[in-house]
Amino acid sequence: MSVNNPPSGQDPDRTTAYNWNQGQQPENPPTMPMSSGGPYPPQQPYGQQAQGGYGQQPPPQQPYGQQPPYGQQPQQPQQQWQQGGWQQQQPQQGWQQEQGWQQQAQYAQGGGWQQQGPDGAGPPQPPRKGPKTWIIAVAAALAVVLLGGGAVWAVGAIGGGGAQPHEVLPADSLAYARLDLDPAANQKVALFQLARKFTATKDTFSGEDPRKALFDTITQGDDSKVDFAQDVDPWLGSRIGFAAVPSGKDEPDFAVAVQVTDEELAKAGIAKLMDGDRYGIAFRDDYALLAASQELADKYAQAEGSLGDNADFNDDIAALGEQGVLSFWAHVGSIAEATKKAMTPEQAAGLQQVKDARFAGALRFDSAYVELAGVVNGAKGMTPQGDLPPANLGVLPASTAGALSISGLDQVLTKNWANIEKQATATGSADVQQMLAQIKTRYGLELPGDLATLFGKNFTFAVDSEGLSDNQFRAGARIATDPARAQAVLDKIQQAMANGGQGAPQIAKVAGDGVFTVATTDDYAKKLAETGTLADSETFKTAIADPDEANMALFVDLDKIESLYLNSMQGDEKANAQVLKAVGMSTSMTDSSATFSLRVLVN
Repeated sequence: MSVNNPPSGQDPDRTTAYNWNQGQQPENPPTMPMSSGGPYPPQQPYGQQAQGGYGQQPPPQQPYGQQPPYGQQPQQPQQQWQQGGWQQQQPQQGWQQEQGWQQQAQYAQGGGWQQQGPDGAGPPQPPRKGPKTWIIAVAAALAVVLLGGGAVWAVGAIGGGGAQPHEVLPADSLAYARLDLDPAANQKVALFQLARKFTATKDTFSGEDPRKALFDTITQGDDSKVDFAQDVDPWLGSRIGFAAVPSGKDEPDFAVAVQVTDEELAKAGIAKLMDGDRYGIAFRDDYALLAASQELADKYAQAEGSLGDNADFNDDIAALGEQGVLSFWAHVGSIAEATKKAMTPEQAAGLQQVKDARFAGALRFDSAYVELAGVVNGAKGMTPQGDLPPANLGVLPASTAGALSISGLDQVLTKNWANIEKQATATGSADVQQMLAQIKTRYGLELPGDLATLFGKNFTFAVDSEGLSDNQFRAGARIATDPARAQAVLDKIQQAMANGGQGAPQIAKVAGDGVFTVATTDDYAKKLAETGTLADSETFKTAIADPDEANMALFVDLDKIESLYLNSMQGDEKANAQVLKAVGMSTSMTDSSATFSLRVLVN
């Protein structure tokens, strides 16, 4: 399935209410929950970007029932602001703290950002009367409200009318994140179905409005006096965007665009949410623009043009296809240039390769999986070895429990060997240098040629599900290489080990037509050497996007290996683990572009 092709069975129709049983739009669109805290994230070294969030908004609302189809793309771990840089938020962390979002950024007196809360870098502060989270926290957190340590809840897709956040944010933005809270009807159904599979979220998401559910999650255990229905819902629209903007200094400025339905109510509501914290606010095309100062907010609101006028941005989002739940974008080259002062000479020399590179991604949902997808455009020399062969996992046995396939390792080693040796010498790593010397002398290998032969044009490692329950481990590798040369290299290694008294491991080998197979047992070597039927598995077909085009792919059938870890779990942990079905990842690369997909399947 290509990046732009929608998964099967997707209904693109949008609704405004979060009740999929009624099939009609209510009078008032849903709005987004917010909370307060510091108005802006701690300012990071220029160019450090968040995974979870840059991307173009979908086009304005089309007539009901005529929305573009939902496209395929995965889920990416989100990042949240912490003092000193972006820190990645892993899926298992999610909304698990007692107070929801606990790593809140609050603007400190004296200029600077201090991490607040129990685990923050700064000292704990006395409870405040207002909410302790803020719109930036919401923008980042909404990207991945993780379900019981395994799945993701978020909402977004083309929906609602009016401008998109990228149409009001600065034209020279380095990075951008967008979230739309009026998703397609099928997305709402899928999100609630997924949420109700996990013990951590099934009660929270028992209502019809995920915005209210999220607001309650954020403010749980807080002493906030903000009432969602009274203080937030009357003015809050369905979209939010965030941008990192060049400042001319070591750290970027930031802008947040929040769609609003009433400016006066928004001013009052945001002031209550901010609870005395410092910020600037201005309005542009039905959006409240928030910045670190009133001067910056006014500048952004009055500027000519927007990120929507950026040709690279538009091209990248078009290549991405449907933006799904969350979309994000970054100009990698501009960020790299902005951080050039902090680079080593070797790193700076590589800027030419990425000076025009950009990255875009999207987080999407299906009733069967969560998916994060992305595209890279404008890079140079991504595949110096030329076109890569496919990572053909589909020919593995149907009983495969897990497999990893990588193409082009032979050329990577051959073309980069001089740099590998140079790096080992430059770093003064005696261990690496000693290892390379031993490979040549003890085993009689020619480097990098013999290693390139062993890794081949494609190297696929697989583990079979049969035998796992009684610890009869069956694993092996299929290598697209010259079988005779690969056999000779392995023979040299085994002979050298035997001569050294180490005891050579017994490896089963099967030489085929352009394929060399090795395994832990003779039976599995023969099985792995044959053309298998994993491609016919519904689990595999759902987990791996574009299996025929991927140059690298990973597949793990969790249902086949869960007996290895479920017995050590209890209660909710075990129940949530049983929901997870499989994981699939695929990447396809050319010299200047790449696409990737990561899917987590649920039962």
